[in-house]
Amino acid sequence: MKKPYLSVIIPAYNEAKRLPLTLIDIDKHLATVNFDYEIIVVDNNSSDATLEIAQRFIPLIKNLKVIECKIQGKGAAVKKGILEAKGEIRLFTDADNSTSIDHFFKMEPYFKEGYEVVIGSRDVPGAQLDPPQPWYRNLLGDLGNIFIQLMVLKGIKDTQCGFKAFSEKAALSIFPLSEIKGWGFDVEILALARKMGYKIKEIPVHWVNSSFSHVKPSAYLNVLLEVVKIKIRLMRNKYGIENQSRKSA
Repeated sequence: MKKPYLSVIIPAYNEAKRLPLTLIDIDKHLATVNFDYEIIVVDNNSSDATLEIAQRFIPLIKNLKVIECKIQGKGAAVKKGILEAKGEIRLFTDADNSTSIDHFFKMEPYFKEGYEVVIGSRDVPGAQLDPPQPWYRNLLGDLGNIFIQLMVLKGIKDTQCGFKAFSEKAALSIFPLSEIKGWGFDVEILALARKMGYKIKEIPVHWVNSSFSHVKPSAYLNVLLEVVKIKIRLMRNKYGIENQSRKSA
């Protein structure tokens, strides 16, 4: 296969029931495109049949790869998939298909305009949540986002939507430096992108809200604690970004 234009990375933890329909839907949308692509499922130590089921789809779905990430955490799984991908654009999306892959076609023009990071958002005009989230999740999300904006990402309305795309250049600059393995990794990679000067664009998505979620209420607090750690690392230049830019100059 030639170098793919698009890599789709799907981190999967105990997704045996939902992953098949997601793979079928992605294959349906990409089967007719006029560019080369790859689909990478990253199994993250699933205790169910996720790995076996994903492997069964390899003969059925074009350019499907299945890899394993033994380090627990969505952040670790996404990082492994992004860095093993070969695409000019590298997009990760949730295994429950909460945001359909056809949103990529809305992202694509922004890469041509010079954006290096384009992310889905449930909080910009035009976004739809189907069905709407419970009021307490909305409240927690809104309060959390205010804190995140104050600390590291002013102007980004939704850091946690699991549908984000990066140019190859941005991906290979950002992800090797990321350290957070859990849910706070989204904030970290966007904070690193901004620190490095990459342009970030939010686009509205149609988000299908699943009643089944691996995100526990305690995850909100953990993310906020990780945001504080990110802020401290950035202030102390623990990521070595300035040193990197000097070496590449």
